[in-house]
Amino acid sequence: MLEPKKSETWPSRSAQLAVERGRKVLHIEAEAVRALAERLDHHFAQALDLLAACRGKIVVTGMGKSGIVCRKIAATLSSTGSPAVFLHAAEAAHGDAGVFVRGDTVIALSHSGETEEVVRLLPIIKRLRLPLVAMTGNLDSSLARAADVALDVSVAEEACPLGLAPTASTTAALALGDALAVALLERRGFGAEDFAVLHPAGALGRRFLRVSDLMHTGDAVPKVAPEALFRDVLTEITQKRLGITAVVDGHDRLVGVITDGDLRRALERMENVREARAEHIMTTHPKVISQDALAAHAVGEMERHAITALFIVETTSGRLTGVIHLHDLLKAGIV
Repeated sequence: MLEPKKSETWPSRSAQLAVERGRKVLHIEAEAVRALAERLDHHFAQALDLLAACRGKIVVTGMGKSGIVCRKIAATLSSTGSPAVFLHAAEAAHGDAGVFVRGDTVIALSHSGETEEVVRLLPIIKRLRLPLVAMTGNLDSSLARAADVALDVSVAEEACPLGLAPTASTTAALALGDALAVALLERRGFGAEDFAVLHPAGALGRRFLRVSDLMHTGDAVPKVAPEALFRDVLTEITQKRLGITAVVDGHDRLVGVITDGDLRRALERMENVREARAEHIMTTHPKVISQDALAAHAVGEMERHAITALFIVETTSGRLTGVIHLHDLLKAGIV
């Protein structure tokens, strides 16, 4: 009877070889980026000047793996306040070159600097007098010579053992694109709140939502007059379903609030609660917040005062404009 084959112990030789290969790839690509950082010079600043002066959009173009990198660069630029689009260099020859308009600036990526589809775009770019930033591994190429600024993204070696698949070269180009986008972000004074505007669905976007984005306004705001009877207060709280109502004077200025808890306490202490008026039940000096305040600040105020709603009033007049409830903040993912 044959004995069962013993499984290889970890780490096996094949596993060791895989880890070694992975480390070598990472070291090669890290070295490519390190070398790129060391040789960055005034040409980078010149490229940044061209991009910052752009009054149209930034068109990023390339082919193959470089095209994929270009698509990411364009996306990063757009998300950081610099409108950009990706143009597939091959499709440009079949009508998509119409994306170019005066006022645009072009970033063209080609490791060889001789990619046929990219070089074919140069006459169009020149005819429209569009500033051109080249990212290439060959500063003596057609692309580099035609560019207003040429950035060197050459690498000592590719991580591919065959030296064929773009690996370290695309990593270097991608890193340089990020460097341009971040430097441009800082040049434009683009801040976290600007970023949040362009990322409303993300965690950062939620973090920078304002009270005005979530508050109830108009007829959805529960409010009664100081002379309103107990039953009218109860009806308003019940119908508006926020567990609270504002008490406002004749000029719609906030003078107090009444909560579910206030109603229960009134029932306990008042003998003839039906005759009670809002002004007898309300809590004066209610907590308020500005509609321009961050929603996260509203959460903090509710936690600090152990309440579930805040009314919004105009700073100068004190007039009631809205209300925000803890449930609104929970639904928006602020809490």
